[in-house]
Amino acid sequence: MSFNNLDTLYRQVIMDHYKNPRNKGTLNEGLTLEMNNPTCGDRIQLHFIIEGEVVIDAKFEGEGCSISLASASMMTQVVKGKSVEEALKLSQYFSNMMLGKETDSDDLELGDIEALQGVQKFPARIKCATLAWKAMEKAIDQEDEM
Repeated sequence: MSFNNLDTLYRQVIMDHYKNPRNKGTLNEGLTLEMNNPTCGDRIQLHFIIEGEVVIDAKFEGEGCSISLASASMMTQVVKGKSVEEALKLSQYFSNMMLGKETDSDDLELGDIEALQGVQKFPARIKCATLAWKAMEKAIDQEDEM
């Protein structure tokens, strides 16, 4: 597949997650964490249920650009059912991908998140893409402190 076709496919995946977000909503129990990106106004509220060391459920609400909300949709989709360790490993992979660092994804189930790799070409948008992931890391840190 040519680069242009791949780029078009990735844009379509991002727009699909933006227009038809997965896991949008709230949870009545578990962790809730809100973060924002003051630079562009993106705001995300994440809800997680973690039992033992497994992410049982993940949902989000928020306002922002297509990249921010699509990333939240993809993130909640890919971490559900994963161990906390796997979720954090996915987050590290995603951060490295956004920074253009070499990444090893051999043992990771990435879902649609690779569609966001083109964001690395736009440094101002990296914070949009990583907002939900940073919120997840912070929520897990807070859970560990309890």
